[in-house]
Amino acid sequence: MVRLFGTDGVRGVANSELTPELAFKLGEAAGHFLGERGRGRIVVGMDTRRSGDMLEAAIVAGICSSGVDALRAGIVPTPAVAFLARDLQADGGVVISASHNPAEYNGIKLFDRDGFKLPDEIEDEIEEFLVSERSNLRPAGTKVGTTSVVADACERYVAHAVATVPARLDGLRVAIDRGLGASARTSPGAFRAVGAEVHAVNCDWNGMDINLGSGSTHLEVVAGVVSAGNFDLGIAHDGDADRVLAVDETGEPVDGDAIMAVCALDLLERGALRQHTVVSTVMSNLGFEKVLHKSGIAVVKTRVGDRYVLDQMRSSGAVFGGEQSGHIIFLEHATTGDGLITALQLASVVHRSGRPLSELAGVMTHYPQVLHNVPVAHRELLSGSSAVAVAIRAAETELGETGRVLVRASGTEPLVRVMVEAADLAQARGVADRLAAVVKDELG
Repeated sequence: MVRLFGTDGVRGVANSELTPELAFKLGEAAGHFLGERGRGRIVVGMDTRRSGDMLEAAIVAGICSSGVDALRAGIVPTPAVAFLARDLQADGGVVISASHNPAEYNGIKLFDRDGFKLPDEIEDEIEEFLVSERSNLRPAGTKVGTTSVVADACERYVAHAVATVPARLDGLRVAIDRGLGASARTSPGAFRAVGAEVHAVNCDWNGMDINLGSGSTHLEVVAGVVSAGNFDLGIAHDGDADRVLAVDETGEPVDGDAIMAVCALDLLERGALRQHTVVSTVMSNLGFEKVLHKSGIAVVKTRVGDRYVLDQMRSSGAVFGGEQSGHIIFLEHATTGDGLITALQLASVVHRSGRPLSELAGVMTHYPQVLHNVPVAHRELLSGSSAVAVAIRAAETELGETGRVLVRASGTEPLVRVMVEAADLAQARGVADRLAAVVKDELG
């Protein structure tokens, strides 16, 4: 049986794979596992997808059917829901979003009362609950939950994000690509509140264009704005703004590894990097590890997913970590990847240091890295494929200590990701091409 929950919640094509019926059951499960029946409350937020209204109605109905109240936050970033769960002293949060995926997809993510994503063990219990008869043991009549609107949801979250900035950013010029997603309601206002001059693009969504030719998956858009307008930096969000990528003042990309390197070194300099440790994932570039090790910072790696980064941070006492993709966690300010808080912290380093972002990010040398997203029909068979295992061992032998290989099934899409790093780009490409071909033959 394929696990319902992927790396980041339940995800699929809206009204086909992710149906209102499934959304209702997940809402009911949220009420059962997170809420206190009869007096519990759960925050519900969503991004700008057209299917959001449909799924919100189903989820809210499910929550209320469990005897728990639903607090509807409307269109807000994912990290805003995590924050609101704590700020409103609710019992948990539900986000309706498929993050960086195209508009036809949607997803459902759950947070506990402290704003943390649920561990695998609880997700497994929820899956069992969905197929058991327990899901039909509902309170009746006057014992059902009610709904209310959190009218100031965005304002509360923006105020929290602004409060994390140690000093105003007067004079800093920032370009923002909102990805036709939820950050349109938060990021520009937050930057203006701390004194930055802001030029924002891609905010007029229609429900069917989220992430389309915009945002963190299309950095060329904000790069063009920065290059043409003499900005200090540009930032780009994905649809639900739990991640951010950047470009420097010349329009050159600054990925999540480089953002983490800049911020980690700044935290270290200010004595704010607890344990002298940064938590990243197996996808982080070798150059990221090298620059931090040179400065005496330990790098602890986890599997892909900001929830696993967070688990390691909480268990080790680290306060900073994230992913190359731009999910970055400042644990003293947020309980999940937070694109707005990360962008504000990065801009603060630029402003406080008086150094251009190109210089700050230049401290890290990227090893050539080739990533293939291989469409497959049976990603769940990856771990059992002897042919793929043999090909990986051969690739690792060829690269030796000058590179590395990572082959993993996507947690959210029907893909296997093949990543190869090497000191030489041509070698990395050759090895990645051969591995991708084997994966396609075996699983596609």
